[in-house]
Amino acid sequence: MPKTEAELLAFLADLGITVSTRRHPPLYTVADSQALRGEIPGGHTKNLFLKDKKDNFFLVSVGEEAVVDLKQIHQLIGAASRVSFGKPEMLMELLGVTPGAVTVFGLINDTGRRVKVVLDQELMGHDVINAHPLTNEATTSIAAADLVKFVEATGHDAVILKVSA
Repeated sequence: MPKTEAELLAFLADLGITVSTRRHPPLYTVADSQALRGEIPGGHTKNLFLKDKKDNFFLVSVGEEAVVDLKQIHQLIGAASRVSFGKPEMLMELLGVTPGAVTVFGLINDTGRRVKVVLDQELMGHDVINAHPLTNEATTSIAAADLVKFVEATGHDAVILKVSA
């Protein structure tokens, strides 16, 4: 059973990580979320759930305005082949979220550590990063250093690479 937003926030608190979460109507796309731009400062994420031909899975978190070359990114992230978007069923199985709610916080549900996470270098240049807390009905703001701490606490390597153009 995937973790809930409350369980995620408790996990962060147990790590000594302070976050703020703002509730809003469901947001499914970056365009939807840009309506809140003046209200929530910091870097806003766009998250790509990808897989290669050998069923290796990747979560690539970039800034909302980032341009990512999906025909070339496999060379940067260590994929075995070109990548495609992972199916919604695998997204739910591995990260416990649905399309429209893809988030780096989903790593809390990847207990088998099947997903390699890549945080874009440009995104990580922000002091504060904003991501959905396992639901697209809220946005959680977290310090960039604390996001790395969270990723590592889930047993994943916080790989920071320049993946956006």
